[in-house]
Amino acid sequence: MSHVAALVCPECGREFAPEESGNVRPAHTDCAGALDVRYDYDALADRFDPPSQVTDLWDFRPLLPVDDGPVVSLGAGGTRLLDTPTLSDRLDVRVRIKDETGNPTGSNKDRGTAVAVTRARQAGHDVVSCASTGNAAASLAGYAARAGLDCRIFVPRSIPETKAVQPRLYGADVLAVDGAYEEAYERCHRVCAERGWDNLSSGVTPYAVEGKRTLGFEIAMQAPGADRVVVPMGNGGSLAAAWKGLADFERLGLLEDAPRMLGVQAAGATTIYDRFTDESRPGGTSSQTATDGSDTGGTAADSIDVTGPHNAGRACRALAASGGDAVVVEDDAILGAQQLLGRTEGLFVEPASAAAVAGVERARATGVVDADETVVVVATGSGLKDAETAASGLADVESVPADFDATPES
Repeated sequence: MSHVAALVCPECGREFAPEESGNVRPAHTDCAGALDVRYDYDALADRFDPPSQVTDLWDFRPLLPVDDGPVVSLGAGGTRLLDTPTLSDRLDVRVRIKDETGNPTGSNKDRGTAVAVTRARQAGHDVVSCASTGNAAASLAGYAARAGLDCRIFVPRSIPETKAVQPRLYGADVLAVDGAYEEAYERCHRVCAERGWDNLSSGVTPYAVEGKRTLGFEIAMQAPGADRVVVPMGNGGSLAAAWKGLADFERLGLLEDAPRMLGVQAAGATTIYDRFTDESRPGGTSSQTATDGSDTGGTAADSIDVTGPHNAGRACRALAASGGDAVVVEDDAILGAQQLLGRTEGLFVEPASAAAVAGVERARATGVVDADETVVVVATGSGLKDAETAASGLADVESVPADFDATPES
């Protein structure tokens, strides 16, 4: 990986050689979050010619931190960018949807997992593991199966049953931990350290962010004139990764002006929003650990129900660097946006994805987003991941007799 200059602690700035850090953060201070991969951008420029059309994230392989040799692929990336004229009329701003629901396991997590599992296999690991609220679990299990690796998943006991089915179908062992995501994360961290499993949890591996930054590459190619990119935030890694991809394209001269980021959190889990708005105030200060995660979150958007996000600092830095903003939305707005997107554009997304749509609505109402802007909303996961929550806001199926004449008029 001659194009990788170093792995850097984003909190204290200490640098590590890639071979020194492996897939985890070397113990050096109490800094939080995964290391950041720093590139030799001259080498990247020499290595990469943009494809005319992206069909797979590995089309960006020259920009990714992997060695020569086979990669692990299920065909993630190359997702569609949809115009949404009816939704745009309703929200009074031009909205385009980056539809990540078509990725192999149904979410944007596949981008990061493809790179992280490739790195794990190249490093000779036999067992991979992560803590997850659901989407990363399914993604890691699917890619581990593809790579021929054993997989151990730690999830909060409250995970929707549908999300617990998918990784088990891929052959992973799924362990439901009493408590919230934070308890699952700590259990995963300790067990992996004791047993030598490769911990690919968000906030541990530096390589998942690098794979997910291909989302930013694609947005730069598909919507170079976008004013904002809107991403729901749980752990904060997806927003940070998308921004890094956009900024990298700008640095490489492939994008004239990177758009601003808009991060959206649910009212039951607002750690990143709170930290960002605190730091944004004059005289505001940064806290590396905004919460200890002892309070469980409370939101229907389970994928972003994270009260102790390990990538909070990375997300806040991305918001600040892009000149962006953050908003908070209530569950009623999230579920309403989920139905609105389905009824106006025929898209079925999970509640976390709908939070981004609700965030645009909120941002328009508060003047954060102007009517003449173009915003790209990242739909991070499929509604089929949690159909039960979607059904909770819908009318019951109407039963009718077998008699044809008994069919209602409407």
